[in-house]
Amino acid sequence: MRIRGKNILENEHVKIGAFHTLELELQRPFVLRKDIWDSMALDVLQQASDPAASADLAVVIMQEGLAHILLVGKSVTSTRSRIETSIPRKHGPAIAGYEKALNKFFDNVLQAFLKHVDFNVVRCAVIASPGFTKDQFHRHLLLEAERRQLRTIIENKSRIILVHTSSGYKHSLKEVLDAPNVMNMIKDTKAAQEVRALEDFFSMLSNDPARACYGPKHVEIAHERMAVQTLLITDELFRNADVATRQKYVNLVKSVKDSGGAAHIFSSMHVSGEQLAQLTGIAAILRFPLPDLEDIEM
Repeated sequence: MRIRGKNILENEHVKIGAFHTLELELQRPFVLRKDIWDSMALDVLQQASDPAASADLAVVIMQEGLAHILLVGKSVTSTRSRIETSIPRKHGPAIAGYEKALNKFFDNVLQAFLKHVDFNVVRCAVIASPGFTKDQFHRHLLLEAERRQLRTIIENKSRIILVHTSSGYKHSLKEVLDAPNVMNMIKDTKAAQEVRALEDFFSMLSNDPARACYGPKHVEIAHERMAVQTLLITDELFRNADVATRQKYVNLVKSVKDSGGAAHIFSSMHVSGEQLAQLTGIAAILRFPLPDLEDIEM
């Protein structure tokens, strides 16, 4: 990570007031001082520095000639690899070239899979695609595992799940997280809890709209009336440049928990966090109906 700022202390290398660039690297110690460390920032730091808090789920989203390998963790979804190969059309004399190119593509995806998917960390691995690409790759994976004696695949083949998606692009991750067989494998992880909480909110908004609200003002008024049962909030609101605004949201989360409610802090780098951000980044499921909230301007 490269950071740039103005030097405020005299030293032999950089004059006071001069701009200077530093690079922060792995295994290189540094000191970071802040006037205010709120509880949310400390929680994020603790999660980020805890190896057990890394990926819960590995996902290969693919279609013919295109694959993405994603790791879904507690705080972030990261793209570890993108594999793209030109596949000729599957017609007439070109069919031999098609099969050769497809096998080459599957080999490349397999190499990336072995490099980035650690079954000692992830709960399960999902292979997702439209059509039969996932089934073909799964078959290729298992055959190669037997042929090359890839113990990590052979010993964990029961933890590899196939899911249908509408495309091989990254946005299809939402379909993967919505799949019941995937949810059962990761049901107690943070990403799964976020997805479930958001589903509950949208369900309440459709079926009993007086018991669901979104937007800072509506949620704050609902909490003042001790009505918030479940708070949904994105971590982006804790990164506001205004310290007072950040502190307001930190206090809201703490107050909801203290009053017996639940608070889910959604990562803006998860699909569910992106969905919540479209609804102002804050929403709530209420203990009892508050129909008059609709009359209050947001």
